[in-house]
Amino acid sequence: MKQDKLSSTKAVELAIIGAGPYGLSIAAHLGARDIPFRIFGDPMSAWSKQMPKGMHLKSEGFASSLSDPHSEFTLRHFCEERGLPYADTGLPVSLETFVTYGLEFQKRFAPALEQKTVISIRQAPSGFELQLDNGETFFARRVIMAAGIVPFAHIPVPLSELPRGYASHSSEHSDLEKFRGQHVIVVGGGASALDLAALLHEAGANVEVVARTSVIRFHDPPQPRSLKERIVRPTTGLGAGMQLLFYVKAPRVFRLLPRKIRIDRLRKTLGPAPGWFIRDRVAGKVPLRLEVKISSATVQQNHVTLNLTDRQNGNQTVVADHVIAATGYRVDLERLQFLDPALRGRIQTIEGAPALSDTFESSVPGLYFIGVSAASTFGPLMRFACGADFTARHLSSHLGRRLGHSLVKSKKKGHSPDLPTNLTPSSY
Repeated sequence: MKQDKLSSTKAVELAIIGAGPYGLSIAAHLGARDIPFRIFGDPMSAWSKQMPKGMHLKSEGFASSLSDPHSEFTLRHFCEERGLPYADTGLPVSLETFVTYGLEFQKRFAPALEQKTVISIRQAPSGFELQLDNGETFFARRVIMAAGIVPFAHIPVPLSELPRGYASHSSEHSDLEKFRGQHVIVVGGGASALDLAALLHEAGANVEVVARTSVIRFHDPPQPRSLKERIVRPTTGLGAGMQLLFYVKAPRVFRLLPRKIRIDRLRKTLGPAPGWFIRDRVAGKVPLRLEVKISSATVQQNHVTLNLTDRQNGNQTVVADHVIAATGYRVDLERLQFLDPALRGRIQTIEGAPALSDTFESSVPGLYFIGVSAASTFGPLMRFACGADFTARHLSSHLGRRLGHSLVKSKKKGHSPDLPTNLTPSSY
């Protein structure tokens, strides 16, 4: 009889892969239930190393918190402790503030974080075998994948066919000083594109934006709203409106919708829209080439040449030193190369994303996916930091019941630790 490796080798109950908002939040909730786990990753690295310095979050302050079981350390609490400016709405959260908050959250709620890289995950009898970049191999009965968005950066053809050094994705750039004096084209019409264009302009680059859209639709700045307006279009962490309220309050119901409807809603909800605060930093300062698509891209004499086609089939040519694709992310499990191919092959997918149960479990028992990887199942909420609250509460509650670990009693009277708390503002 083949011996079960997990019964003969010291194994951890849970391994968490990733230390961004979702990974750190689930760690905080598992820790409160005394569920043993190991968590791996570089804390907040996608935010600190792969987003441009000087950026601001598009989400409002009340919707930019990580999740701890008793909601004792929100972004508001952190800013009050540090004497930093904060408002539930109307005051953009700087990237620096959010990263510093996330790092402090990690110190308080996931102090055992191991800054190591998981390079291999294989299915083993009764669990999984994981290998780290330092050569260590260990076993876990369950694995929670909180890999974030960076592995899924999408560069469309023909930009993806350009030689390395001439085209890149927006997630590859934190310090934009290297582009000073260069002609840079930013492709895209959403928040990432316009944020990047403004910051490149301010860093001394000659920048212009190329986009298929006919108009850049900036968000409107928050305004005082009447009681009727708040009832008809309630404010949520994703924006205002009844449909968005459904996505925020009922992700488990969203999962029950027919697959085609879920995919359609995911594609059409919250399309490209830069923050209101970026408008004045690009208007009249950054040229916009709109209603064009890139028909070809070549490198000639150490410069990138883009051939553009407009809706009347007219042609334009633009030459630049570098092209940055601010073209978003597409979840595709094939991009997670540290997952053993045999294991990846056992995971049922929805257009490349994992198909998940009501408790975030994939078709491989014991393998869970949270964050953007779960959006095809639970909806648009999973694309935002505020979705970490629902995720951490729901998944930790499930694991606590399965493993027989209850949550330490809340220190706040009347607070239910299993209910999401940071999805609506305390003020308007």
